[in-house]
Amino acid sequence: MISAININTSSCEEFIDITSLIRQKVKASAVKEGLATVFVPHTTAAVTINENADPSVVEDIISALDKIIPPNGNYSHAEGNSHAHIKSSLIGSSRQIIIQNGQLKLGTWQGIYFCEFDGPRNRQVWVEIRE
Repeated sequence: MISAININTSSCEEFIDITSLIRQKVKASAVKEGLATVFVPHTTAAVTINENADPSVVEDIISALDKIIPPNGNYSHAEGNSHAHIKSSLIGSSRQIIIQNGQLKLGTWQGIYFCEFDGPRNRQVWVEIRE
C-alpha cells in the first residue's frame, strides 16, 4: 500500500529531513523485514540520503549544485525553472531503504531528505513498504 506525506516547503531550495516521518510509516506498517520505497512525484524535487548530523553538509550540497547548475543559466525552458529540473534529475526521484527488525537500516549519520529545488510549494512524498 502506498501512503502520502504532505510537505510544505518554505524557500526556493531546501532539504527537509523526513527520516522520522518515514520511520513512523515503517512502524505503522508492522513490517519487520523488507523495503521502504520513498518516491517524490515532482519534476523539480528529489529525495536523497545523506548526513543529518551537521546541517552544513546540506548547505554545502545546495551551494555546490548552484555552482554547477546556476538558477540563472542560459536555459531554453520558458518557465524559468530548468535548473530545478536538472537538479531533480541528478539527485533522483526515489530511494529504497532496507527494513531490518522493524527499523530503517540507515548508517549512523544518514538521514532521508526531501529536496526542494523550485519552492516554496506544497509537495508530496509517496512511501511504499513491502515485506
